[in-house]
Amino acid sequence: MMEMKRRFASCLLAAVIVVFLPLTAFAKGPDKKVVDYVALGDSLAAGMTPTGGLDLGYADYLVSRFEQSQYTVGYTNFGVPGYTSTHLMQDVLTRADVQGKITEAEFITVDIGANDLLKALNTPDQIPAVMGTVAVNLQAVLSTIDQLNPKAKVYVMGYYNPFPHYPQEQQDALLPLLGTLNQVIESRAAANGDTFVPTEKIIAKHYEVYLPNPSNIHLSKEGYQLVAKEFWKNIDKSKN
Repeated sequence: MMEMKRRFASCLLAAVIVVFLPLTAFAKGPDKKVVDYVALGDSLAAGMTPTGGLDLGYADYLVSRFEQSQYTVGYTNFGVPGYTSTHLMQDVLTRADVQGKITEAEFITVDIGANDLLKALNTPDQIPAVMGTVAVNLQAVLSTIDQLNPKAKVYVMGYYNPFPHYPQEQQDALLPLLGTLNQVIESRAAANGDTFVPTEKIIAKHYEVYLPNPSNIHLSKEGYQLVAKEFWKNIDKSKN
């Protein structure tokens, strides 16, 4: 009889505990985290396609990566086709909407500088000055981001070879310029404590898939997804 009373009391206590436990104790899966993500850059952030239209760019696919990892994302894309480092610097320094979103963001991606170089290819004597301009402008962008939001994690993209279908002799002239541009970008990222995300080698693995139009420098859907994956590799290991 005494043993039955003990069992009854134990069952009653267990029932009481279950009733008063908070409902969150029974929630399935991780709670969704809420983050704000801002993309700054040129046509690659905007999602320019190899056929000249606009679709999903690497920033959009990066949002999908966040969502697949149980994040709710507030997303703003300020990417503009044709933007140079001067355009982006002016936006970051003067536009209240851009500054406001930067202030709110946990994650920021930047790709800029390629259009500066592309515009100077017909005037090779100006290329050293252009590289200097990219360095100064990018420094202004990244340091201003840090002033506006020192807690934001910033990821800066290095560029792939946009002319893989050109003859080898032209490749030999262009690739060193691409290397210098990426060195400038990487050095400014490092100087500001930001993360440099290279893309040259991964895109080079399958030019026919990632840059399918020989007369267009923009990535395919698969190319943008691959670039987003490279960003995510860096974000995933440092986001917590």
